[in-house]
Amino acid sequence: MSEKKNNQVSRRQFLNYTLTGVGGFMGAAVVAPMVGMAVDPLLKADGSDEYEYVMDVDEITTEPQRKTFYIDQQDGWYDTEAERTAWIYRDENGDILALSPICTHLGCVVDWETGDHDNEFYCPCHYGRYDKNGVNIPGTPPEGPLHAYEYRIEDGRLYLGRANPREGA
Repeated sequence: MSEKKNNQVSRRQFLNYTLTGVGGFMGAAVVAPMVGMAVDPLLKADGSDEYEYVMDVDEITTEPQRKTFYIDQQDGWYDTEAERTAWIYRDENGDILALSPICTHLGCVVDWETGDHDNEFYCPCHYGRYDKNGVNIPGTPPEGPLHAYEYRIEDGRLYLGRANPREGA
């Protein structure tokens, strides 16, 4: 009553194994690029430690000055030089403040003391107003203060990094 075990693979099993393997490889070939695109940005440096020279510290006054500087940025597969602007001045305490000129309402550009708006940043697009410290004035469209640039000082020179949101009114 001892039956011999048959270790041979039938044609049906062989085709099943082969098609499963080929299908797995094809599925991996389709999914691998998608996974690569999802993971790639996580592995790249965010450039948060990049600072650009803007001006000498002894040139900074208590009156906001509009300064333009350029950063290197990568657009797809080619590198470009992007223009950035900052309002730079010393506040009442003598601390340096570098504000982004981009309105937090809809992204228009604000200007200092435009028209009848003395001692204020003003956005002409939707009448947004900010006080001298870049804090939005209640009752105007912006819901938050102007973003402030990270900065550092080296050898009497002011370097600006990225603009970050601030808490405010």
